[in-house]
Amino acid sequence: MTAVLEPDGAQRAVLQAMLHGSVAFADPEGLDAHIRTTANEFAVVIGPSVPSDAAADLAQWARVHRPDLGVILLRHEVDSNALALALRSGMREVVAARDLAGITTAVQRARSVANAIGQTMMDEAQAAAESARAEVAAQAAHAAAVAQAEADAPRGRIVTVFSTKGGVGKSLVATNLGVALAGKGRSVCLVDLDVNSGDVAIMLQLTPNRTINDLATFSGVIDAEGIESILTRHSDNLSVVAAPVRLDSPDQASVEDIGKLLDALRRMVDFVVVDTSGVFDDHALCALDRSDLIVLVGTLDIPSLKALKLATSTLEVLNFPKSTWRFVLNRADSKVGLTVDEFEKTLGLKADSSLVSSREVLAAVNRGEALVNAYPNHPNSKALVAFSDSVASAVAGPGDTDEGTPSGRKSSGSRLRLRRA
Repeated sequence: MTAVLEPDGAQRAVLQAMLHGSVAFADPEGLDAHIRTTANEFAVVIGPSVPSDAAADLAQWARVHRPDLGVILLRHEVDSNALALALRSGMREVVAARDLAGITTAVQRARSVANAIGQTMMDEAQAAAESARAEVAAQAAHAAAVAQAEADAPRGRIVTVFSTKGGVGKSLVATNLGVALAGKGRSVCLVDLDVNSGDVAIMLQLTPNRTINDLATFSGVIDAEGIESILTRHSDNLSVVAAPVRLDSPDQASVEDIGKLLDALRRMVDFVVVDTSGVFDDHALCALDRSDLIVLVGTLDIPSLKALKLATSTLEVLNFPKSTWRFVLNRADSKVGLTVDEFEKTLGLKADSSLVSSREVLAAVNRGEALVNAYPNHPNSKALVAFSDSVASAVAGPGDTDEGTPSGRKSSGSRLRLRRA
């Protein structure tokens, strides 16, 4: 289809009659509306009565916005000025107004060029679409491969040792559990989340150069290489992420950093044993959310029983199922007027392991040795090793259903809603 722009009525009628099927306009406004709404327009014939500046404006617009639209300039005299105007503004051809055959031929050439440009644009669009589809497919394949690799990768288990009362032997259980698991050939990382008064390093006679607060310097990028740089090695199979040695540390690890640390450690070791502070703080909740097992520790006294009862009630409210709980009763032989049966009945939990009072325990702690190594034949050592075997068996099943969420756990969203309430 061809459009004609010519203010002179007689000249416009001649051009329209000669170019069958053309649409003629007397002013640029009507032509502009036609061009913008007619995608199949391939040529515009600008009559000799149209001023040069208006013709140049139209040609420059078409060159940018409609490269397939051929602009043909008609002039009474095809001189150097007309040719220069056409060259500067991007017109397709300049033809003498009286050369009717030349006008027809120029329009036919404009049609051919428009078809060629349209085909090229279509090919480019198809190629771009195919390239985009291929890129999307490649990204999807890569994402699927990464997801499959993560699903197939070995997943370590997180065991969090918790109590809401200090002095019950929580760190003792955590360190000896880690050492006992490592002694059976399993790779273990002990993480001390008691950032105010953690004792894991000193109980294993370690002098850490870097601590958990160094995570703050990683700018959120917490990977295996970075984690290796903050580990303190205890043995071939056991390493420690130590608690800060100073309370006035300028950098402090955020809860997000700790979550990334625990998630990354899952892919690095067989077991992550977490020692926590004595409160339901954000650090403890971060570990509990990711735990396959929760080890509760108490002693045979009323304050400890009260604290554990409150802890278990809170765990139930926060949707941590009892199937993930284990209970270690320390100093179970104490003669304090409270029996083990009474303790267990009130708490509603049977002890999975019982430890007796012994000065060898404090002797091992003071020497910076794990009890299971210092006194392997001690009843408590045997109990802790047997407990570590039961822990290993309890979490030796299939992988978790979701990243950082043990199978069987209810959605953590409910826990978050309860915390905000």
